[in-house]
Amino acid sequence: MTDIDGRSGLPESAPLGATHLIYALHAWSALVGITTSVFVVTAFLIGWPSIIAVVLNFVKRGATEGTYLESHFTWQIRTFWFALLWVCLAVIPAITIIGLPLAWGMWIGTGLWVIYRIARGWVALVDRRPMPLP
Repeated sequence: MTDIDGRSGLPESAPLGATHLIYALHAWSALVGITTSVFVVTAFLIGWPSIIAVVLNFVKRGATEGTYLESHFTWQIRTFWFALLWVCLAVIPAITIIGLPLAWGMWIGTGLWVIYRIARGWVALVDRRPMPLP
């Protein structure tokens, strides 16, 4: 039988602290993007805090099975990979001078989407709610 932590209602082996750390690392990368000359999404995808966060997601993912944290890990991983997809797609119009405004819009939009996903996920984690998944 698994020991349950009375405060969180999670098995003691569930990485609640790691989940908070992962959101914090992603938020740190986004903050770097907001406060420097790089795009939010660029800082999110290539900044070392987010790279560490994604590695932690994959390393700790097995310990979240059967808990609401599993949905948070899926949410975090999908945020990273979909942001990467949109950045790659934005490179196509960026190749031409005429498509550069579209590419900038895509990068900025993706950055705003990343900030939204980090905030929404972290608020749900604090409230001990799972994330909706498709």
